[in-house]
Amino acid sequence: MMLEGKVAVVTGGTRGIGFEIVRKYLANGAKVVLFGSRQETVDKAISKLAEENAGWEVDGMCPKLTDAGEVEKAIAAVKEKFGRIDILVNNAGISQSTPLYNYTAEEFDKCIDLNVRALFYAILPVAKIMKEQGGGCILNTSSMVSISGQPAGVGYPTSKFAVNGMTISLARELAKDNIRVNAVAPGVTKTDMVASLPPEVVARISAQIPLGRPGEPEEVANAFLYLASDLASYVTGEILSVDGASRA
Repeated sequence: MMLEGKVAVVTGGTRGIGFEIVRKYLANGAKVVLFGSRQETVDKAISKLAEENAGWEVDGMCPKLTDAGEVEKAIAAVKEKFGRIDILVNNAGISQSTPLYNYTAEEFDKCIDLNVRALFYAILPVAKIMKEQGGGCILNTSSMVSISGQPAGVGYPTSKFAVNGMTISLARELAKDNIRVNAVAPGVTKTDMVASLPPEVVARISAQIPLGRPGEPEEVANAFLYLASDLASYVTGEILSVDGASRA
């Protein structure tokens, strides 16, 4: 039980990597509040987890992550219910692949709003709680494109470069308050989007990955578990790549 007694908030926790993070944290003794985009998906995720283990303590909310006021109220509600917040995982986000000449300012702004501003909106109230209680752990989802870039959809790698900068800078600033800040940078992972691709497309993608296959959501979640645990008590300001060496 690597997270026994810890309270975690996971944004984007209803599916894919986020859902696996929630499951992994619950299985390791944490109490988890997952944030989703809609009440329907939040309820569905909680129901699925309850079927797997009725003893897991999991709750859910659906604040608009790009609204600082809504996020602050949601965080305050978590603190009110559980008395503390030990772990914040900023996992919600969107990707884009629109070529530059077809890009719109609105599309670019949407990416920055959810992938960057929303992180700040969650971190600010949570960091205040963590400072008051004597420490905590903040984890952000980055991407391999934050290291290598990508050939189209410039807003997405731009946002993830920003995530890395925020992570490293806050790690230095918040260390004095015993708050560790790290990020995980996944590569191609078998989320719903990848699973829906034709086998020949998956094969072509896999051939470009040195390990020869996409990652599993659970493999990425393992990195989030390690960084949230006491095993990583002296790890902060790191961008941990989980990408089968795809960035090389």
